[in-house]
Amino acid sequence: MRQGRGLLAGGRATEHMNKNSVLDELAVDRYRLLVESVTDYAIYMLDPKGIISSWNPGAERFKGYTAGEVIGSHFSRFFTEEDLRERLPDRILETAAREGRFEGQGWRVRKDGRRFWAHVVVDAIRGQDGALMGFAKIVRDLSDQRATDTALHDSEERFRLLVQSVTDYAIYMLDAEGRVTNWNAGARRIKQYAADEIIGQHFSKFYTEEDREAGEPAKALAAALSEGRFEKEGWRVRKDGSRFWANVIIDPIHDESGKLIGFAKVTRDITERLESQQALEVAREAFFQSQKVEAIGMLTGGIAHDFNNLLSVVLGSLELLRKRIDDPASLQLIENAAQGARRGVSLTQRMLAFARRQDLKVEPVDVPALVSGMADILKRTLGPEVTVSLDFPERLPAILTDANQLELAFLNLAVNARDAMPEGGEITLSARAKTVAEGAGQDLAPGAYVCLSVADTGEGMDEETLKSAAEPFFTTKGVGKGTGLGLPMVKGLAEQLDGRMVISSEVGKGTRVELWLPAASGEPSAATTTPREAEPAEDASAALRVLAVDDDPLILMNLVAMLEDMGHSVLEASSGKEALALLDSATVDLIITDHAMPNMTGAQMAAQVRATQPDLPIVLATGYAALPANAEIDLPRLPKPYSQADLARAISRVMSPA
Repeated sequence: MRQGRGLLAGGRATEHMNKNSVLDELAVDRYRLLVESVTDYAIYMLDPKGIISSWNPGAERFKGYTAGEVIGSHFSRFFTEEDLRERLPDRILETAAREGRFEGQGWRVRKDGRRFWAHVVVDAIRGQDGALMGFAKIVRDLSDQRATDTALHDSEERFRLLVQSVTDYAIYMLDAEGRVTNWNAGARRIKQYAADEIIGQHFSKFYTEEDREAGEPAKALAAALSEGRFEKEGWRVRKDGSRFWANVIIDPIHDESGKLIGFAKVTRDITERLESQQALEVAREAFFQSQKVEAIGMLTGGIAHDFNNLLSVVLGSLELLRKRIDDPASLQLIENAAQGARRGVSLTQRMLAFARRQDLKVEPVDVPALVSGMADILKRTLGPEVTVSLDFPERLPAILTDANQLELAFLNLAVNARDAMPEGGEITLSARAKTVAEGAGQDLAPGAYVCLSVADTGEGMDEETLKSAAEPFFTTKGVGKGTGLGLPMVKGLAEQLDGRMVISSEVGKGTRVELWLPAASGEPSAATTTPREAEPAEDASAALRVLAVDDDPLILMNLVAMLEDMGHSVLEASSGKEALALLDSATVDLIITDHAMPNMTGAQMAAQVRATQPDLPIVLATGYAALPANAEIDLPRLPKPYSQADLARAISRVMSPA
């Protein structure tokens, strides 16, 4: 029984062992089937010396060897020559044996010699007693992924090089708090900081003090976050403290999960564009201003011309009337009327000077002598509270100007200076010889000039007042206390003489007005100014037969009356055509004609007369400075308005030429 039970027990044990063996074989078969089915991984075994002992289809697919070609060979055959020289296969096995596992990536070689990028895992296999039995090796072909990674890396590197190479834009990153994390060449060029000077610093460093106090840097980042983008122009500060006008763009940067990791910032220096825009605005404003002044000048000149005609009638009639009245009271009224008319003449002269249409007698004038001759009138006009100082060099070139108009200009400037010094002060009249070189950019032709200056110690002008000071009809003297034509008249005189006027002023430090006028060639005359002609007696010329021509009946009537009062006989014509018709049937000694007449001007009529009677004296009466550019002849002129004495002098000059 015991033996039977023992046999039975032994049979059961043998049966159990057989069953486990079968199960183990089944498990091994399943693992073998699993490994044999894998084609994306090379899975094979190595013995402790690295000899290949198994090979799956995945290994055959991307290494190119069949099992029969590699089993029994050393796994180092898959390594590159470089790795073999570095003993990489041996070091892999040593690492796996020592640490239990090796993992890495590197180039491996296929059967056909082509390389592929492999991810390798080698695990040591040990028995129950711990003895090394071999290695399990799993290899994955990552060539496609590496190509993608390499392409991405190359793209990123090219982009980095691109950003680093840009010099016209400052392109850099900020972290989420606004600190600079990288820096390109454009940022260094524009903002002047080297990378090691600025990385880690807050970008508010580039803002002006005013913008930092106003919280502009934080507002910019907040706007970029809320709107997805921020763009603005404004002043920024370089390392040396200088400012530049910048166009700034800030974009927020988020990771894949949407978390903010920083900002991309692009800054461009557009100072030149801003300056160009400002220069364009200044030029446009100057153009509009010149158009406005030109329009006002044309209007003013036309009005002044018409007023001159009217004042000629008033003054001429008053002058003739004075000769016919003996009553003192009536004579005083006539004188009052004449005085008012003369003030009107002074005003029209200013208007014509501003419009650059006044009649000028240009000749060399000695400025120091002219100013010395004005000493008495300056003292009487300016009063005892104003001191006048003269500062002239011993030798000064004469200038080409009209002495009378220059006196009037000095007087205007001196009165303006006095009015700017209500508590009194000092006015300095000075002059210096100057030379304007080619391309000096002073709106003056190159050549020799004399700079005349009238400076005061008065209140001065602020920028806005200074900007408008020479504009027509602008005045700070209050209603009824100034015409606003004083400085425009002086400016018009200077420009009519091919010079210029320059005003400089500062509040509390006075004003200086400079007149740059062309110097006359040769030495200045020793005379103070050209002596004015003495008024001739009314009978200085013999009785003449005069043809008077004017389209305005009042002026014609006044001219005829003055001529007849002087003892001359007069023929009248109201147009150039009528005057030419009279000359066909009558003989005259002299023609006095208006210039600005419709259909045929006085100059045009004179040209036709000269064609047949070249020696017939002709006087042109006009309120304008010069004849039109297309005038064919030069004629003696009688400036309007004129008195009977002016008329007599004009007749005397043409009838008795020197």
